[in-house]
Amino acid sequence: MSNSFKLGAAQFETLASPEATGEIFESLRLELRRGCLVLAVLAQLRQEHYGYTLRKSLAACGLEIEESTLYPLLRRLETQGLLTSQWREEEKRNKRFYRLSPTGEAVLARLLAEWSGINSSLERILEGETPHRISDTQEAATARKE
Repeated sequence: MSNSFKLGAAQFETLASPEATGEIFESLRLELRRGCLVLAVLAQLRQEHYGYTLRKSLAACGLEIEESTLYPLLRRLETQGLLTSQWREEEKRNKRFYRLSPTGEAVLARLLAEWSGINSSLERILEGETPHRISDTQEAATARKE
């Protein structure tokens, strides 16, 4: 084993400290959330929403999102051609309504299929399932041939 993989006790304690693990967790949590938010926003925009109602709809499903995260995400998805938007006056205010574009619908379908596959794999992993191993006799036979 190379020295680059060895940790001294002090280094290990630093990495395992509540502060360090909290920072690591927060970084990984945000990374996980980013991908999930894209999928959730695309899925919610199968029906038309403006920003405020989209936030409320996501929150009602248990997925809170800040305006400072939502609006840049909506602009990016629209720039990528996944959303269309339209300004309209409602309740004496101009509001920008968003909806999936035809390209967005196709991409969402593919992302949902990918999500389903990943989710199924994670469920198997988390439940402790492992692929069947080659039987001992097959391993022994292969070893003798080499």
